[in-house]
Amino acid sequence: MSKLEVHVGGSFADTKRRVLDAVAAAQLGPVESQTHITFESWAALANVMTPKRFEILRRVHQQPAASVAALARDLERDYKRVHEDVEALVTAGLLDREQGEVRANYDEIRAVIAL
Repeated sequence: MSKLEVHVGGSFADTKRRVLDAVAAAQLGPVESQTHITFESWAALANVMTPKRFEILRRVHQQPAASVAALARDLERDYKRVHEDVEALVTAGLLDREQGEVRANYDEIRAVIAL
C-alpha cells in the first residue's frame, strides 16, 4: 500500500529529521516508498483541500479518470471548475496527471498537524 503523508506546520528541523530518518532507513536496506508533502499552515492546507477537491481525490482514487473532461462528466460538474481543482491538487502534489490521465497514486493519506 502506498501512503502519502501530509505535514501541516512544523519547523525546518522537523523536515530535516524526516529526511535524515529516511536516509538512515534506506541505508539499512529496501524500504517502502514514502511521499511527504508539507503545508506551511492549516490555512494553506484548507486553501487547497476544499470539500469539492476532496471529492475529486476520492473519486480518482477509486477510478482514475482518462481526462479532466471525463472526470467533470462523471462528477456532473462544470469542466472549468474541475480543471481548476485538478490543477490545484496537482500543484500541491496530491494528484498526478500523465498523458491526460488523472490519478491518485496512493491508498492512504495521513495528516500530521503540528500545534
